Amino acid sequence: MIDKQPRIALLIDADNSPAAKIDVILAELAKLGVTNIRRAYGNWKKDGLKGWEAVLHEYAIRPVQQFDYSKGKNATDMVMVIDAMDLLYTDAPEAFGIVSSDADFTPLVMHLKAKGALVYGFGAKKTPAPFVNACSRFLYLETLGGGEPAARPAKAAAKVGKRRGRAAADGDAAANGEGAGVAEAAAAAPTRLDTAALKQDARLVTLLRNAVESAAGEDGWSPLGSVGQQIGNQASFDPRNYGYRKLIDLIEATQLFELDRRGSQFVLRDKRTAKPARN
Repeated sequence: MIDKQPRIALLIDADNSPAAKIDVILAELAKLGVTNIRRAYGNWKKDGLKGWEAVLHEYAIRPVQQFDYSKGKNATDMVMVIDAMDLLYTDAPEAFGIVSSDADFTPLVMHLKAKGALVYGFGAKKTPAPFVNACSRFLYLETLGGGEPAARPAKAAAKVGKRRGRAAADGDAAANGEGAGVAEAAAAAPTRLDTAALKQDARLVTLLRNAVESAAGEDGWSPLGSVGQQIGNQASFDPRNYGYRKLIDLIEATQLFELDRRGSQFVLRDKRTAKPARN
């Protein structure tokens, strides 16, 4: 008997989201369930949404038209909220995917979670922290769809980015704008944080240590799977936002925990609690 997959309702704020990332968004959601409801909201008379128009049919996304009632503002957010609430109490999907970088959706996310639905958020790195933290899991679009980057100290990465920006401005950028495109792509590539940068992230360190402590068994070791579950219960988290594909890779990079492999399972413990070896 095939287990029933969780149903996911995908709601896209097309006014504030890039169409070029829709394939990787759907690929991420496919790992979590079946996205049987797909809607994109916006004023489709705007030229800025032409990119979305090109992919709607290809990915079976239903466009929802919403005119701007006031100059300088759009009513897309309100319509998305109304539809989300309607879906919550009628179709009752197990999860929602919200694609936007707008913090105005934070109360909606909190309500959906309070009613038992998971919420997977997707947005740019500029997305305000309240929206990011409210989601069950939030993925930065800049980290999706690219290869795994090499480890690099934060200061060195900043210097490289500046050099690339100057080179593009001085030379190639003048040639049909191609250099600017390369520089833009380089800036969007996710940077893997090194050990020093990870240790300086107080929120990350506290989250990992609390999860490891909560998942510890009688012997003081914590199974990796239980640690991941504890993290998911505590906060919105994905190791790819730090430049790592897997949780185990991120944990190892922090150098804050002892790791051991027992059969097919990894276990870990905080180095601060490990007893020193006797001579």
